[in-house]
Amino acid sequence: MNDLNQPIRLKEKIAYSFGDFASSMFWKLFSMFLLFFYTDVFGISAAAVGTMFLVTRVWDALNDPIMGLISDRTKTRWGKFRPYLLFVAIPFGIIGVLTFSTPDLSADGKLIYAYVTYTLMMMVYTAVNVPYGSLMAVMSNDGVERTSLASWRFIGAFSGGLFVTATANSLVEYFSQNSDQATGFQFTISIYAVVAAVLFMLTFLWTRERLAPPKEEKNSLKDDLKDLGKNLPWFIMLGANIFVLIFNSLRDGSILYYFKYYVKDQTLDFFGASYEVTSSVLSSAYMSIWLGTNIIGVLLAKPMAARFGKKTTFSYAALISAAFSFLFFFIQPDQLLLIFILNVFIGISAGIILPLGWSMYADIADYSEWKTGRRATGLVFSSSSMSQKFGWTIGGAISGYLLAGFGFEPNVEQTTEALLGIRLMISVIAGLGALISFGFMRMYKLDEKFMQKVKMELNANR
Repeated sequence: MNDLNQPIRLKEKIAYSFGDFASSMFWKLFSMFLLFFYTDVFGISAAAVGTMFLVTRVWDALNDPIMGLISDRTKTRWGKFRPYLLFVAIPFGIIGVLTFSTPDLSADGKLIYAYVTYTLMMMVYTAVNVPYGSLMAVMSNDGVERTSLASWRFIGAFSGGLFVTATANSLVEYFSQNSDQATGFQFTISIYAVVAAVLFMLTFLWTRERLAPPKEEKNSLKDDLKDLGKNLPWFIMLGANIFVLIFNSLRDGSILYYFKYYVKDQTLDFFGASYEVTSSVLSSAYMSIWLGTNIIGVLLAKPMAARFGKKTTFSYAALISAAFSFLFFFIQPDQLLLIFILNVFIGISAGIILPLGWSMYADIADYSEWKTGRRATGLVFSSSSMSQKFGWTIGGAISGYLLAGFGFEPNVEQTTEALLGIRLMISVIAGLGALISFGFMRMYKLDEKFMQKVKMELNANR
């Protein structure tokens, strides 16, 4: 391992960001497009999709700690975590395409196919994403560098998401011209799959693992799990991140429905001329601005955390996200300017949260080593991925059940009740997730002063 105090070069930080660019392309496809794909393209009922998300994602979330334990015990000449970026890249792309394919099957056959392909997709996502997340903690033990890496990670993440939101609808429409929307989705996902595989490989090639585990560490599974069970900051961050992801999942999953069925096509007056704008164009613009403002939030996270502390910055960013989400419920479909203005404020505040969460997980891994003398980076970081999956699971299931409960039917004019459900998904219910996350963070105790003491003692031991 190289010198722990060596600054991380810009090239390596950018290479690290490539990994989340790749992952987040598919994360956004899952969170923003998959529910819509299943109901309006593949022809599965909203309630059945909600149940599928609940069942498969709970199983998937349980895979994350398992993958964390496996990666903690991996020993290769490339390190513990980097090899997974290389060897899982191609299976990730192949299964991604299969997930968005639509074979001609019966109703039951379609549901079984969705269960199988989606479960496999989430397993390969875990196999690459848990080691990728853990990699940050062994690239450096410096808190400033970790926050910088986390910020670069989420620049990559939101850039990958922005790439998808800016191109997906157009690519689907282009590839659907001489066929149907199902073919359009399959060809579009194929492009993203190739890009993702290449970027994972570049992350493998251009990053390095520097931080070795303590020499006396025995990596006892029983001890690792026992240590984690006594780690109160871990539980608090798990809860905070789950509800942040519920917030994001509900917003992401409702955007296409919100514009297709509530906002609909609009006429815009601009400098005396009128322009007809479709709901598809409006939803693409909304998603792209949402992710673009997330990037602004990511860039603000480091200077704000340096001034106010990670906990305070995380907490109040969540509170602001909740407040503006509640206001979003009262917007009328023709108030486009207000729709997009609130989207900007919510996007910036939500963007601030995510890199701080990952940086704080690195602190929690250090805290665990300081307290126990054993380091289980993969297990600690897998909990972050697990919290993403649980938040995504709950948010996705709520979305499906809300649509079904309020009487949603695909590709028809919606009832007043169905429209109410769609509006609640993107505003009030999503906002409650952010508000609960704020409550969790008020209990978090690993502030900057305490972590400085922890790092000094760990460096002396190392």
